Amino acid sequence: MRFDSFDHLLRHFAEQSPDAPALRYEKETLSFAEFYDRVRARAEELRGEGKTCLGLLCDGSLDNVVEIFAANLAGLQLVLLDASLESEVLKTLIRYTDVDALWGDEDLKEELALSLMPGVKDGKGKILFFTSGTTERSKAVVLTDHSLCQSAWNGSAKLPLAPEDTLLCLLPLGHVFGFVCGLLWGLSCGSCVALGRGQRHYFDDCAFYRPTAVSVVPLLLGFLVKMRCINPEMKLVLVGAGDCPPALLAAAGAMGLRVSFGYGLTETSSGVAISVKGDPYAMEVCPDDTITIAEDGEILIEAPTCMMQGYYKRPDATRAVLQDGVFHTGDLGMFDEDGLLHITGRKKDMLVLPDGTKIFLPEYESAVMQALGHTELAVTLRDEKPVLVFSGEGDAKAIAGKLRDMMRTLPRGQQITDILMTDEPLPRTATGKIKRWELQQKVSEKA
Repeated sequence: MRFDSFDHLLRHFAEQSPDAPALRYEKETLSFAEFYDRVRARAEELRGEGKTCLGLLCDGSLDNVVEIFAANLAGLQLVLLDASLESEVLKTLIRYTDVDALWGDEDLKEELALSLMPGVKDGKGKILFFTSGTTERSKAVVLTDHSLCQSAWNGSAKLPLAPEDTLLCLLPLGHVFGFVCGLLWGLSCGSCVALGRGQRHYFDDCAFYRPTAVSVVPLLLGFLVKMRCINPEMKLVLVGAGDCPPALLAAAGAMGLRVSFGYGLTETSSGVAISVKGDPYAMEVCPDDTITIAEDGEILIEAPTCMMQGYYKRPDATRAVLQDGVFHTGDLGMFDEDGLLHITGRKKDMLVLPDGTKIFLPEYESAVMQALGHTELAVTLRDEKPVLVFSGEGDAKAIAGKLRDMMRTLPRGQQITDILMTDEPLPRTATGKIKRWELQQKVSEKA
C-alpha cells in the first residue's frame, strides 16, 4: 500500500493490524498499536518543548526510532546525524542545518550543546540526510516523510515483504539506505522490523532475531558470509550502497539466499532500480522512476515522487545536478537488450591525468586487488600521477613486484608511480565507500 506520510503509515497498521509485531529491539517487542501510541505520546511532549529542528545522534535503538517518527508527527525538521563522527564535525553539521535541539547520548549532547542554533521556521515534514561524501564534503539533502514513504512503496512494488516476514535492520538509520531499506521497507509492508544491537552483535543478531530478510552494504554482507552468521530462516538479502564483487554475491547465493542488488541515491530518497530475478546486476527500474542514459553514459533520473527538495542552503549545488526535474547522478550505466539497468562506473570515481586520460577507479582498483590478493587499498593522484595507498602490513618493493605484470599492460601514464604504506584504515563512509576527497587530502598533505 502507498502511504502519504509517516502518520498515515502508522495509523493504518495500528487500525488494521493492531496486535501484529512492528518493532523488536533486544527482548522488547512493540505491536503496531503500541508503537503508534508511543509515537503520539512522545510527539505531544515534543510539541510542548517549543523547538523546531531536532538533530538525532542515531544509535539504531527502539527509542531512536520512536523519536524519529514522533518528531516528524510533532512538525519538527529532522537532521539525521552519525554519532560516530568526530565532535568537531558534528558541531559544523549542527550549525549548518540550524539544529536547536538534540536527541541521543547525554555526554555527547552536552559536548555539542554550544553549537545549537536558533532553529527554523519552515521545517515541518523535512528530514535531512547527508550524502555519503565519497568525492567531496557531504551535503545535507532535504527529503520529506512523503518522499521516503513513496520510496519505500517504490521498492516494495518490485520486492515485497509479507506481514509474516521479519526484516533485520543492521544499517545506520542516519543513512538513507539504512532508513528506507532497513526500516521503512519492513514497516510499510506490515512486517516486523528487528533492530540490530550494534556492531558487536553482528556475530549473533541473525541467530537472536531469526529474520527472513536483511538489507546490507557489501562489506557487511562479506562479514556475514565469511563468518557464516546467516540463520536458516533467512531467504532474502538486499545489497546496496556500493559495488559488490560477483564472487561475494555467488557465495551468498550458494548459501541458499535470494540476493537482490539495489541502486539508489540519497537525492532520490534511496532506491530507483532493483534486481528481482536472474543476474543480480541486471536491475528493473522502479515504477515511479524514469531512467535515461546520456550520450556520455551518465545515468539521468526523473523521480517525481521521491526526488529531494534540494541541498540544504545550497541552491547552486542543487541547480548543478537537478535540472528541469532530471537528476544528473554522476554514475555511469547502460540498458541491456531486455531493458535492464547495469551500473558500469562513476564519473567522479575516476582520475583525470594531465594529458586528459581517464582512469576509472572501480575497474582499476579491482584489477589491483586481484593482483595483490588484498582489498584495503585505493588509487589516487600525487603530483598528477597515480599512486597506490596500501593499508596493512607489507613491503612496498614486494607489492610493486606483484603489480609489475599488470602495470606492463597499461600505458605509461596510467601506471602506479609510487606505493604509500599506511597502518591506518582507509577513510570510508558508513556504507563502506572510500571517501575520495579525504584520501586525496591526506595524500596531498604528506606530499
